[in-house]
Amino acid sequence: MSDEAKPRGLRRGLTNYGDFGFSGYLRRSFASSMGYSREMLERPIVGICHSESGFNNCHRAMPELVEAVKRGVLAAGALPIEFPTVSLGEVFLVPTSLKFRNLMSMDVEEMIRAQPMDAVVLVGGCDKTVPAQLMGAVSADLPAIQLVTGPMSTGRYHGERLGACTDCRRFWARYRAGEIDDVEIAEVEQRLATTAGTCAVMGTASTMASIAEALGMMPAGSAAVPAVDALRLRLAEETGRMAVGLIGSDLTPSHIITEQALENAVRVLLAIGGSTNAVIHLAAIAGRLGLQLDLKRLNVLSDTTPVLVDLKPTGAFYMEDLAAAGGIPAVMRELRHLLNLDCLTVTGETIGERIERWDPWVDRAVVRARDQPVQDEGGLVALFGNLAPNGAILKRSAADPKLFEKEGRCVVFSSLDDLANRIDDPDLDVHADDILVLKNAGPRSESCMPEAGYLPIPKKLARAGVKDMLRISDARMSGTAFGTIVLHVSPDAASGGPLSFVETGDVIALSVRDRSIELRVAPDELQRRKAGTAPAAAGPAKRGYDWLHSEFVTQAEFGCDFRFLMKDAADR
Repeated sequence: MSDEAKPRGLRRGLTNYGDFGFSGYLRRSFASSMGYSREMLERPIVGICHSESGFNNCHRAMPELVEAVKRGVLAAGALPIEFPTVSLGEVFLVPTSLKFRNLMSMDVEEMIRAQPMDAVVLVGGCDKTVPAQLMGAVSADLPAIQLVTGPMSTGRYHGERLGACTDCRRFWARYRAGEIDDVEIAEVEQRLATTAGTCAVMGTASTMASIAEALGMMPAGSAAVPAVDALRLRLAEETGRMAVGLIGSDLTPSHIITEQALENAVRVLLAIGGSTNAVIHLAAIAGRLGLQLDLKRLNVLSDTTPVLVDLKPTGAFYMEDLAAAGGIPAVMRELRHLLNLDCLTVTGETIGERIERWDPWVDRAVVRARDQPVQDEGGLVALFGNLAPNGAILKRSAADPKLFEKEGRCVVFSSLDDLANRIDDPDLDVHADDILVLKNAGPRSESCMPEAGYLPIPKKLARAGVKDMLRISDARMSGTAFGTIVLHVSPDAASGGPLSFVETGDVIALSVRDRSIELRVAPDELQRRKAGTAPAAAGPAKRGYDWLHSEFVTQAEFGCDFRFLMKDAADR
């Protein structure tokens, strides 16, 4: 069937009652009950997939954004129809939002596939919503375009700019150290997140917005524009127009997110000093395409990609400053000698064409020239060794270089509850040069890999002036956090990985130079520990999505996606 002959709009994907004439008649009848004219019902349809929720502060301004998308769709001659999906408010979910990212991706995929639409606009912003939407759209492979809610604008406190959530952590660390009191921390609490939007720094939400743009799935310059800026609404309107232009084209996610485009995204991730969470999300997106995010290849790219963006948590500025400085196109222009410039975007232009058409002005305080970088090497590095045979991740741009080559004694916490119960115990046997280790916080644990890798400095050390320690876990870390923290240790402890056998008093050696992380315990001793380890407690009986997650979630290097959602699994 030619493209011109394919059913569009309400005729697309008719519910089968055994009589397609009746199916169309019935669908038009019920659509008419919503007040649409027959002329409107004859138009092609752009679905607007959004994740508004009262439990998602990042999406507070989403209704206005959706209305702007509708304007663009209508102006371009199509019919916009919005539909909700699961929403993932980062700080409102237990045990962690990552557990429900795959659920949201399934919701997005199936609703795109099941409902009559010719293209779709994906409207999200909070940490896991953008990757979930991209994962679902990749699997459905209908023409799609991403629109993010945009970052918050900064607040003010005693003359200082504040932005969630790097400054949240900075003030909380001061509070734990006894430098500020209950009254001041309560005042700060009211000034950290003062507008609609995602975190104001290069956290996971901003990182994923930047990556979506680098992949070519968003309009140029749209990642960093603040949520409350009128330009955000104009971008939404233009996104609606663009979506109509995608109808009937082959510019589907599988044609845009290629292996070369993924490499571009990794380059940008490294150059912006982005969140470690992005490694997991990019791996999951790649898996939906039958591709793999190779952690050893990440190291090669990291060694040749400088950090160019001076944003918190690793620098001085905020996302609103990046928007004013030239945005992601300005970053990509500095990287153009390293990028695959012929990759396509949703606008039909190539990455190279997009860069050349962008305003050449740039604020060098925020986006550095490649010969004057913030750091000479990329923000992330993958580590391998007998403690992490399948890899682990360190955000070196947010870490203390003095700890990059370190060997030290471990202080081990067996779980998140153990950590909470003992970390501030004044009798805890811990010293500033020790290594804190958290086990059983990975994807297959009961806690489902929360952002708990940012282990707090024990209170007695914090009050003595200790600001950083080497910390290791199979958990994740918020992109807004900083510190010398090794994350995503794989296989995780709950799967019986080597991390599960680490004991307090063991010695671990970290070498960022050699990309290694080694447990200095003799192999025969590790075998003895493995043989003597009792099976983990079964925990409460699982059902529903809880059972699905525990049975099918993969390790971090595969993006913690479900095995049956990955492309190779779907093809079997």
